[in-house]
Formats: sequence, C-alpha cells, structure tokens
Amino acid sequence: MSVKTVSQNLERQTEKDLYNYQKNAIDKVFKAFDEAPSDYHLLYQLPTGGGKTVIFSEFVRQYLKNHDKKVVILTHRIELLKQTSRMLTEFNVSNKVVDSKANLEDQAEYSCFVAMVETLNNRLQEDMLDISDVGLVIIDEAHYNSFTKLFKYFENSFILGVTATPLSSNKDLPMKDNYNELITGETIEHLIENNFLSRAETYQYNVGLTSLEVGSNGDYTVKSSEDLYTNSDMLRKVVYAYEQHSLNKKTLIFNNGINTSLHVYDAFKRAGYTIAHLDNTATKKERKMILKWFKETPNAILTSVSILTTGFDEPSVDTIILNRATKSLALYYQMVGRGSRIYKDKEVFKIIDLGNNMHRFGPWGADINWQKIFGSPNYYLDSIVNDDDIEANFRYEMPDALRQEFANSEEVYFDMKQAYIDSVNKGDSSKVLLEQSIAHHTKICVENSEDVYDALALMKLLEDDINHRLERYTQCISRSTYNFVKWLHDDYRLKLRTHIRENFDTVYEEIHGHPPED
Repeated sequence: MSVKTVSQNLERQTEKDLYNYQKNAIDKVFKAFDEAPSDYHLLYQLPTGGGKTVIFSEFVRQYLKNHDKKVVILTHRIELLKQTSRMLTEFNVSNKVVDSKANLEDQAEYSCFVAMVETLNNRLQEDMLDISDVGLVIIDEAHYNSFTKLFKYFENSFILGVTATPLSSNKDLPMKDNYNELITGETIEHLIENNFLSRAETYQYNVGLTSLEVGSNGDYTVKSSEDLYTNSDMLRKVVYAYEQHSLNKKTLIFNNGINTSLHVYDAFKRAGYTIAHLDNTATKKERKMILKWFKETPNAILTSVSILTTGFDEPSVDTIILNRATKSLALYYQMVGRGSRIYKDKEVFKIIDLGNNMHRFGPWGADINWQKIFGSPNYYLDSIVNDDDIEANFRYEMPDALRQEFANSEEVYFDMKQAYIDSVNKGDSSKVLLEQSIAHHTKICVENSEDVYDALALMKLLEDDINHRLERYTQCISRSTYNFVKWLHDDYRLKLRTHIRENFDTVYEEIHGHPPED
C-alpha cells in the first residue's frame, strides 16, 4: 500500500469530537506550519489533562490527508508509545509502532510511525528505517532533552514539540535553543472554569528540607530524600495527612526513592489501610495487575516512585500526596496533574504537599507566564525561592486533633523570630528566648491539665512544636552544628520537664485563681 493510498483512506471523517479550544489549537499550529519554513521548530503548550495527544492526533490526520509526506511521532516512555498509537488509531490514522521487536519490512505501507527515542536512534544508526520523506515530526513531552540528539536526522522536517511545561529538564539546554516559537494553549484556570479539569484543594505541611542535597541533575538526590522521608516523624506525618484529608479516598502517593515508597507501604499497612507499592522493577504483568486493582478499588492507596508521572491516566484518583520535594516545575505539574481529570461527579481533587512544593512554585493552576519562561528560563529558575527562605517564613500550626488537647489555651503559637528581634532591641541575651518559650510551653500544658502528671503527658505531645521553635532559635543565633543542636534539644526538654514539675502549682493558681485540688 502506498503513502498516497493511506492518505486517501484518511479522508473519511474521524468519529472523535474535539472541543473548541482543541480545534483552535490545531488551527494555530497549521497557521504556523503554513507560514513557516519546512524546517521550522514549533513548541505547543497545554496543561496535563487538556488533551495534547488528541490534538496532535487530529493534526496528524489532517496533515496526512493533505500532504504526501510521512510523520514520525516520538515519545520517551513505553506507556506513551502505546497510548499514542491507540489514539492515532481512534483517529483512523494507520500507524507503525517502532519498538525493539518491530519488523520493519512493511514500513513502505505506512505513512505514520510512532517510536521511542532510543529505539528510533538505534534503527536509524542501523539504517533500518527510511526517513527520507518525513515532513512532520511530533515530540511528546518535549521538555525532556533526550529528543534533541535525533534532530540531526530531521533537518528538513517541521518539528512540533508538545508539553505541559515548556521548561527544559536540563538548565544548560534551554528549549529556546531548539524551538523557534512557543504557542500556549488554554490555562488551567480556564479549563477548570469550563469543566474540563477538576479544581484543586491543597493542604500543606511545612517540612524542614535543609538536610536535602541537590544532585547533578539539579533536583534533590534520592539518598538525601530517603534519609529524610523514611524517618519515623515523616512516616507518621504522611499517614496522619491521609487520615485528615483523604480517608477512604483513592489516593496516589509520589516518593523520591524506592526505599521511601516501601517504608510508606509498611506504615499504611500497619495502620490497617489498603495499599499497594509500584516502582520500575515491577514486571509488566505485576504492573498491569496493580493498576487494575487500583482502578477497581474505591479506597485504594498506591505508593509509587515517579513512574506514574507520565503515560498514566486514572481519572478516579481523588488525592495526590506529594511525599517528596522537587526543584522541577515540570515534575510538580506532572504529579499533580494525575488527579486533575474530571471523573463522573468529581469536581474537586486534593493535593497534600509534604515537600514545600507549593511554597516553591506557587499553587497548582496559578497564572504562569510560559512565554517569559520560554524566553528567559534562567531568570525564572534563579527566582525560585530556596529552602532556607521558605523555612524562614514557616509558622508552626498544631494539627486539629492536637489543638483539641490544648482547647483551653487561647494562643499556642510562640513567635521565636519576633521574640529574638525584641530581645535584641532590649539588649537581652538570646537565652531569654528559651526561658520565655519554656514558660509559654509550661503555661499551655498547665492550663489544660488537672495535675502535674497530665501536664507532663501533654508535654510529650509537643515534639513538633518544640522542634520548630528550636529550629527558629538556631537560625536566629546562626548556630547549627550537629553537637550544639543535639545538646540544645536535650537541654530544652530537660528544663521544660523540670519547670513544669517545680512551677505547676504556681502557674495553675495564676490561671485559675486557686491552687489545684489535692
């Protein structure tokens, strides 16, 4: 079958209906295609869930109908490869999947090829695929830089890159160096307003990330992330956050590291919840079985290691837990986007952020000037707030359940930073801050207790509050060596326990106007 015959077969109208914004996107791309040189590189941006695959599949259908040229579509994941091929078929575009097992003897019968980067690179080096007549190349998830090495094979082709986040995964290889122009699609806000995407409710838990290290790829290393996120405090926090905001809801948890995900799996199992773990070591059969279970189980929890950030579509997901921090804007939007799809009566999905990601990038769906980021990526990257500055503005908030234990206290927050400023202005020693904090902790323990034993029991519930105050204190006095911090924490708890024991009766009487009853 010739390319001409394939083109003629495409003339019958597709049964797929496109939304107006998708049709407008196709018109914009074709306009650029018609007006630009044949070797033009165009980048198109549309949020996750907006239907990028639908748009470029229809674009391919129309292109093949009107041009005697071939099309190559490139992906970086096997899941996207299959998903793209299926979508093209739905648009009546006969396509050849070029994978490691593909027999290319019948390639002359096809005008559209779908391939992964490495596989295509190998086939081209082996001279097994004829690309002499390729007029259009489409690159899915174009912000990944693995595609650029193939550009040399398509010097006379129109290249269309599509992505939700037109910011290169490599700071040293900006997208503006490989694309001539960016066309932006609908905003997340517009898609939400018109019921194409769900609205997000975000719940943040401030996390100290100063122990994390940044690797050569510009993101936090797996090793430092696992050291933080596998500790008992963080494991308790992720289970608590789920119980507070997503109990018995379908939940997808993203982690940075297999070991972290396995620890999360164990923590939820011990708490009696239905959960599965998935990483890239799972076989195809295991992966298929787990995802089928996740799809069919209403209260399923799935903990994973970034493997489901692309090529995975399960619109019934109610909650996304970011049990990790990232410096990648693209990864942040990919993870959150897994929960944004409309499903039955689902109009809202939840984001539980345990990595200060919203502080770093802003709320999901906030207005982002992609044109400015495309033109000046380094300016944007350099303007991202660093962890020290984020944490400097943290205010510890007691969880609701814990706050109930201190219901008799009008104010449980102690502003260590402001107290430090006040002490400096008065010329007091910084040790005064610790004395004031201990006195305040004693007060809230006593006013919610009937006897000293109750007060000491309440003191044990203040671990996170104590840690937060002492972190602020060390920041204020600029001392943070391991030995000093360890000594400070031990000394503070010892002094607080002693202060409660020695002053319970006095503080109780000051609060209630009478001594405690025997």
